[in-house]
Amino acid sequence: MTTIRFFAAARAAVGVDETTSDAGTLADALRRVHAVDAERWEALQERCSYLVDGISTRDRSTPLAGVALVDVMPPFAGG
Repeated sequence: MTTIRFFAAARAAVGVDETTSDAGTLADALRRVHAVDAERWEALQERCSYLVDGISTRDRSTPLAGVALVDVMPPFAGG
């Protein structure tokens, strides 16, 4: 099971700090998130960076087998 943590605008769109997923890929896990603001969450995913067990990626086809933690990092002010 992978823990997915949401930060800043991602947390606001989803409505929770974290969730868990048993999805096979990052894209599948993100699709399964039940967001309080689904439109905002959908648009935001394109702009986010993801830390997969501490390694930065934007590739949502990244496999999650054996991954303990994913951080969803939206763009912050100035970046």
